[in-house]
Amino acid sequence: MNVKFSLMGDLLWQSLPGGIVALGKFDALHIGHRELAIQASRAGPPFLLSFVGMAKVLGWEPRAPVVAKCDRRRVLSSWVSYCCNMVPEEFQVQFSSVRHLSPRQFVEKLAKELSVRGVVAGENYRFGYKAAGDALELVKLCEEYGMEAYIIKSVMDKNRCSVDMNSVANSKERGQVSSTRVREALAVGDMRYVSELLGRPHRLILMATDQERFSTGQYKVSAPRSCLLNLAPKEGLYEKCSLFLDQENVVQCRVVIDSKFVHIETDYGGLGDFFGSLNLQFLHIEFGDSCT
Repeated sequence: MNVKFSLMGDLLWQSLPGGIVALGKFDALHIGHRELAIQASRAGPPFLLSFVGMAKVLGWEPRAPVVAKCDRRRVLSSWVSYCCNMVPEEFQVQFSSVRHLSPRQFVEKLAKELSVRGVVAGENYRFGYKAAGDALELVKLCEEYGMEAYIIKSVMDKNRCSVDMNSVANSKERGQVSSTRVREALAVGDMRYVSELLGRPHRLILMATDQERFSTGQYKVSAPRSCLLNLAPKEGLYEKCSLFLDQENVVQCRVVIDSKFVHIETDYGGLGDFFGSLNLQFLHIEFGDSCT
């Protein structure tokens, strides 16, 4: 697909002629987000529109992402069999440049500056300044600007009683799969539930720095929590996990998370030698279905 770039004020936009853009907040890349990508791929080359800098503009507390930034491409590539053998692409827009746009102005920007052919959104999608626009208005405006609009039903959470959903119950959700639910499940350490919501095991990524290094032994690796690149489950012991040493070497392990460290314990006796020979900067851990 021919991707062009044009500078609009202080914002660099991608021009995506013929592309189909999925609209939403794609923090967790859960099964509901995957459904948006599937619908987009059925209509054309799929793209996920992400906003950058929302927390800073809206004054939200900084928080760790569910999916590490460096791991998002791997997750999207795993959707290829669902998405007509295409890998959904992401592109980012500075939230500060669009937050004051009316619903009409936002759709006009998609049509005229991105040159997309169509959009996909969930039935509860809100857009425009102060979330003034809904899915019905999105369809109407897209028709006016010559774009296709696909509105899909929410993917509902069939196991929404699996964790304490007090904070979710007080939110604006109506029982659909959401990033909030993923965070709630991680907060109580229900990794089986997390896997169901994500459609894959949760992968935790840690990165060593000059200031914070991994401590390795023959059967154990420990890393300070400050090395975390994404959201860890609650403190506790997690059985049946996998440590990815590289693309070919995967070691079964247990993970112990405490207030200061993430400890990876394994029956494999060569961890120290392996780490010493490669000087690994990253740890990739996938959690099994066991709960703390």
